[in-house]
Amino acid sequence: MTEKKSKDAKSQPARRVFSVEFKAGAVKLATRPGMSVAQAARDLGISDTLLRAWIDKARAELGSAAISGDERSELAQLRREVRILKEEREILKKAAAFFAKESRS
Repeated sequence: MTEKKSKDAKSQPARRVFSVEFKAGAVKLATRPGMSVAQAARDLGISDTLLRAWIDKARAELGSAAISGDERSELAQLRREVRILKEEREILKKAAAFFAKESRS
């Protein structure tokens, strides 16, 4: 954790910059069972809003990294196949109902 000096020290306080390792450790601490985000933020000397933003970003990165490009294309293909199969099933249901009705007449 380092602090940057602002150009005009009178107008704004120095902005703190946190390392990737610090952020990862903070997220890990805050997501431990029994630890609240507010308590973790107090322990680390940062705002809970900032810590929540880091947690949200980590979760988003984890979610996007979970599926590779090949898996995404396979998932899209499987969804198309499911849609087509559902359409075909509906057509067969309607045809079966039509022929059942015709055979009664």
